[in-house]
Amino acid sequence: MKIYPYLACLVLLASCSVNKYTATNKIYKKQAAGYAETIRSFPPVNQAIDSLSPDQQSWVGSINFGIRKPNYVVIHHTAQDSLQQTINTFIVKGRSEVSSHYVVGRKGEVVQMVNDYLRAHHAGIGKWGNDKDLNSSSIGIEIDNNGKEPYSAVQLKSLMTLLATLKKRYNIPAANFIGHADVAPGRKNDPRNFPWKVFAKKGFGLWYDDVLLLPPPDFDAVAALRIIGYDVKNLPAAIEAFKIHFVQTDITQVLTPADKLILFNLYKKYM
Repeated sequence: MKIYPYLACLVLLASCSVNKYTATNKIYKKQAAGYAETIRSFPPVNQAIDSLSPDQQSWVGSINFGIRKPNYVVIHHTAQDSLQQTINTFIVKGRSEVSSHYVVGRKGEVVQMVNDYLRAHHAGIGKWGNDKDLNSSSIGIEIDNNGKEPYSAVQLKSLMTLLATLKKRYNIPAANFIGHADVAPGRKNDPRNFPWKVFAKKGFGLWYDDVLLLPPPDFDAVAALRIIGYDVKNLPAAIEAFKIHFVQTDITQVLTPADKLILFNLYKKYM
């Protein structure tokens, strides 16, 4: 008989652990239900065509449609000191109101925080190629890292597994695995010192060849950066972002002859 209070305590502790995020999960479900109601509305709400009278427009539901799917994966580092700190940031209403679809912890934990089909607030203001709204077209992944420490082997292994799943599930091209700095030159610099070459060999991002050829005399480096995807309105920032991803040992805002060899090799891969 004495064992019952002990078991009751264990059940209570387990319940507290499971329900740690009950309040924020409830808010998530309420917001998701609101979006579901918007999609379910027949005809769609607030989608009438301006300046056309009601008898000039009508609604007929097609049976040929599906859910929008992500086409990019944007990798970040959290710039915070723990997985818990990042989770707390993403479940608090505040000035930043940032989020991410996934967070990969230092010990290899993978925490999903937003449904893949929903728009997380991770990329912010940025541009990649002609896409000016990466939040709407991408999945955001935060790596638990303060930006100064090495990534752990178990963390990178879990990230690799996650990327493989997403690539297969949504048929995401290798070139469309990019970093936050790539899409927001001058504003963001993450993920710093990320092993892009290792991941590119597995099909997550592109990388340059071991043997590099000299570019022709008329090689246009600015056009090459633009073809890869960089926003070159602020050219020094675009060069820095390119070097954060592909050079890493030198992230000055000037293209050296060695940088141009890399750039020339890469831009042909992105064409």
